[in-house]
Amino acid sequence: MASSASLPVYHYLDIGRLGRGEVVNLFLQDAGIEFKKSLYPWDATWPQKSNDLKEKGLTRTGKLPALEYKGKILTQHIPILRYLSREIGSYDGETNWEKYVVDAVSDIYVDWRSKWVANLSEKKPEYKDQSAPEYYNLVAQYYSATQGPYLLGDKVTYVDFAVYQSIDNDRRTGTLPSTLPESLLKFKSAFEARPNIAEYIRQNE
Repeated sequence: MASSASLPVYHYLDIGRLGRGEVVNLFLQDAGIEFKKSLYPWDATWPQKSNDLKEKGLTRTGKLPALEYKGKILTQHIPILRYLSREIGSYDGETNWEKYVVDAVSDIYVDWRSKWVANLSEKKPEYKDQSAPEYYNLVAQYYSATQGPYLLGDKVTYVDFAVYQSIDNDRRTGTLPSTLPESLLKFKSAFEARPNIAEYIRQNE
């Protein structure tokens, strides 16, 4: 077991299982990477704390998540996942085509996330009635291209964590479409059954 001082440190907002930082958290949980958490209240103190973190060099944008990992500071949640995947030598495509597919779906997820975040304040019915279904139907085309349950078949990749988080976040904000494509239902079930993920969900529902 690594000493406490040498463990990676995960910095994020104390908002439960919502948001982009949770994608990184899920990845760390699944990969069995031991780490420490540093969570910050999402309240009136956050603007000052954000500035403090910028001054300390933990984030250039003032946004989180950030991950202190082996002497480096990693920011931006999708690039963090890519970095860790390369570091571990897993969680990515093996061929150039597979890597392209994973990257393509991650871009689609990023587009979805911008709309999801905007809807947190706007709360327009167009998001749930149009934007969310369009996103899931598009992603499902990629997932249904293999036997599943994951994007690349039986091999989980970093983007699966992001897609799962989109489903879970829409569920938590009441904006998940009433029905999801079969390929995504199959994926969600398999993802939640992964041993480390299942245990994490059990403790943090």
